[in-house]
Amino acid sequence: MPPVSVIATVLNEVDDIARLVPSLLAQTPPAAEVVIVDGGSTDGTWEWLVGAAQADPRLRAIRDESCNLRNCPGPIARGRNVAIAAAASELIACADAGCTYAPDWLARITAPLLDGSAEYALGGSAMDLGDPTVWDLASAHFFGVKLGIDRPSKSCTARSMAFRKELWKRIGGFPETAFFGEDTLFDQQSRSLTRPAFVERAKALYRPQYTLRTACRQLAGYAASDGVLGTRRARLFRNGVRCVLEMAALCALPLTVWPLVFVVALECWFAFRHDLGFLLRTGLRAVGARLLFSLLVPWIVAGNQIRGRLTGTMKANRQNLQG
Repeated sequence: MPPVSVIATVLNEVDDIARLVPSLLAQTPPAAEVVIVDGGSTDGTWEWLVGAAQADPRLRAIRDESCNLRNCPGPIARGRNVAIAAAASELIACADAGCTYAPDWLARITAPLLDGSAEYALGGSAMDLGDPTVWDLASAHFFGVKLGIDRPSKSCTARSMAFRKELWKRIGGFPETAFFGEDTLFDQQSRSLTRPAFVERAKALYRPQYTLRTACRQLAGYAASDGVLGTRRARLFRNGVRCVLEMAALCALPLTVWPLVFVVALECWFAFRHDLGFLLRTGLRAVGARLLFSLLVPWIVAGNQIRGRLTGTMKANRQNLQG
């Protein structure tokens, strides 16, 4: 296998770094190097990386405090660009904090690049089902996260992405003006130059450990980012229509119940069209949580996407609020 550099950027990830890095170093065949850029962590993440790099020379830890929101409007993108620029290999695989990776992930995600069928590959993400919270399961579909590693995915997330360094150079790197959504913009630019390969069973195993509050906050952040960037307008329209239908059905209740029946049926379809069987096996609590979260989605998405469009500002994530 030709040399491959795996890259990731982290900031205040002490709860996740000890799962991420060992899974990347345990790939078979192994990566030539794992380049981790730390944006100035204050919670012990950087100290952990320094110790791990001393134990395994394949791990390259870089501290660059320009890769946080105080110093750059797009710190995640900047962290990835710094890591890729420092990488020694021409083949790049992107990973993400909060995830772990099966031992064959690197071989799978880079296979289309190695056989010449593509210069850009996407693997998507699946929920780590080791110890998910009920809100992880409830929100997964709305974040493009599958509840099974075998389920097909066309997600453009940088949690599982591989490309040739030359393609990254032609694009100009990940856009450092975007806080969230930088991987979506990178994907759009990549697809204008080449067709991606969607790789089966190359998913990042995601472990967000959401509560209802943190899941809603994350969704709001993504929606505000879409508004600032002017992307996913169809999503805004779809969720806006759902809000209007729900309000109209409630207003019509004194006259007839049928609009509300229709809206409830529609919302159940949005909530369960992909994962009902899995959620039923998990338990009624997961079913109820999925329905509640699905009902909140159109209001969170439409409201925050409009807010982002009008104000041009995005919400900071937990990592950038620390320190």
